[in-house]
Amino acid sequence: MPAHALSSTYLRLRSDNGIERISAEGFWPRLMRGELGDLHREYLVTTSDHGADWTSWEMHPHGDEIVCLLSGAAVLTLELPDGGLDHVELAQQGSFAFIPRGTWHTARIASPARFLFITAGEGTRHRPL
Repeated sequence: MPAHALSSTYLRLRSDNGIERISAEGFWPRLMRGELGDLHREYLVTTSDHGADWTSWEMHPHGDEIVCLLSGAAVLTLELPDGGLDHVELAQQGSFAFIPRGTWHTARIASPARFLFITAGEGTRHRPL
């Protein structure tokens, strides 16, 4: 069996405990068009490189997310229920942030960063900064 790269693949952890590999190419447009189903009670696992600050906020209404730093450095900003902001500095390889369901979050990139994401993908929403 050949090896696969998380940089070009999303792993879909299905609610039946199965795992499906999905190409990262065009993933978000396909997901938004409904071509990949609704991800109900499912998680996505992938890695992503970021050389610049995120250009929007995102939120996962149906589950928590883990963002783990594999390299580089970043500060994640979480919008608290009272409207305040919490900042989580990820500066050491393996450090991670726990993003509770329904929490808007974004990232400032201090140095080019690679993240591992474990995301409850159902209903993911984005909004401008």
